[in-house]
Amino acid sequence: MFDPVLLRSFVAVVECANFTRAAQRLHLTQSTVSQQIRRLEDNLGCTLLDRDQRHVIATAEGERLLAYARRILTLHEEAREAMFNQQSEGVLRLGVPEDFAADRLMPLLSSFGLEHPGVRLEVTSGLGPDLQRLFRRGEFEVLLVKQMGQNDDCLASWPEPLCWVDSRSQPALGRDPLPLVTFPAGGLYRNEMLNHLEMGGWHWRISYSSASLASVCSAVAAGLGVSLLPRRVITAGHQVLDASSGLPDIQGVYLALYAQGGLSYAGKVLQEQLLNLCAGLGQTG
Repeated sequence: MFDPVLLRSFVAVVECANFTRAAQRLHLTQSTVSQQIRRLEDNLGCTLLDRDQRHVIATAEGERLLAYARRILTLHEEAREAMFNQQSEGVLRLGVPEDFAADRLMPLLSSFGLEHPGVRLEVTSGLGPDLQRLFRRGEFEVLLVKQMGQNDDCLASWPEPLCWVDSRSQPALGRDPLPLVTFPAGGLYRNEMLNHLEMGGWHWRISYSSASLASVCSAVAAGLGVSLLPRRVITAGHQVLDASSGLPDIQGVYLALYAQGGLSYAGKVLQEQLLNLCAGLGQTG
């Protein structure tokens, strides 16, 4: 009853309010579109379009069908792309920040791989500025990245609360110069930390640097220095330093999701899953 070819012509006529323009959109002749609408009306046993008006409009029955027709066509397209991607080897490249909730992200990526065996998912972790440059050059289809402030071209963004962290058992605060545990040069947290300390007139030194979040967290807990970290990664071995420490309050960091245009069906699925994951982290973090 609901032939997608007929439904596509019906939706086109309603949206164009004209058989000629609908035919041009569909790359068909006007007579073909008219015949398809007649067939659909014969199948349903009702009139779907009022042709007596200056512009073709949907009848009450046509309006009722229109929403269903659009949903059917959307599902039809999704099913077609899903089946195509299941049978073909495609590459989907994702960039993620090294310090992003690995314990929650990895199960998502594992499930995605099982659900889309025909897609080769390539995940690269790194520092925010580097990931941004690679995305702008087209190196990733989807990107999760930490950034200062919000950009208009991201799909969504979520605040990432930061705090100064010290060792609970062997505090480093009070040493002169202040020892710092940081990510490598160019990292967002490192840049913000050093800039604010310089403006505040602090004497500091880099005591430990690593690109690994686990290593940074362990170094702080061991008493090698203080660091600026997301609140969500604080462990029992850490103590959060409040305003009484004299350290500058640094906020304004966001976790942002980007995607290139023309994503495949699998890419859109991954994009939606990451949106849901990040939204959930924002509520529970």
